[in-house]
Amino acid sequence: MRRLALLAPLSVWLALAACSPALDWREFQPEGSGVIASFPCKPDRRARQVALAVQPVRMELLVCDAGGAKFALGWFDVDDPARVTTALLELRALATTNLGAAPGATQPAAVPGMTPNPHALRLHLDARQADGSGLQQQVLLFTKGLRVYQATLLGSRLGAEAPEAFFAALRFPP
Repeated sequence: MRRLALLAPLSVWLALAACSPALDWREFQPEGSGVIASFPCKPDRRARQVALAVQPVRMELLVCDAGGAKFALGWFDVDDPARVTTALLELRALATTNLGAAPGATQPAAVPGMTPNPHALRLHLDARQADGSGLQQQVLLFTKGLRVYQATLLGSRLGAEAPEAFFAALRFPP
C-alpha cells in the first residue's frame, strides 16, 4: 500500500507532462500595434519597408519560430481611408506570389474589434519549394481604422491546432 502511495504523485506528474501543450503560448500587446496577440515563443521585433503600390509603408513585425513553423504579425498605417481596401488586396496578392502558390481557399476574417471590410480574410496557401517539399502558409488580413494587419503562419505542415490558436487569440482591447 505504501508503494502505491509513493507512485501516485509520480503518476500524476507523468499524466500532466503527457498532456502539456507542444507550444508555450504567451499573450502580448505589442507597443504601438493596438492589437493583442498570442505567440508560442518570444517574438523578435523587426521593421521593414514594403513598396506597396498604394503607398510605400514601414511595416512593424513580431516574428518567432516554434514547432517547425514561423509565426508573424505585421502592421502599418495608410494615410487615406480609401487606401485600406487596396492595401488588403495588395497584401493578399503578395502572399500568393511570394510563395509561388495558386490562390487558395479563403474565409472572412473575424478578429474581435476589427473594422469590417469585405476584403479582410483568412487565406490558405500550399506551394512547393525548389527541392519539391511542401510549404503551407495561412494568412489573416484585417484592419482597424487606418491600420492594416497581417498575421502569418508558414511551415512545411501546419496542421490545425497552431493556426487556430494563433488566429483565435487576436483581438482589440475594449
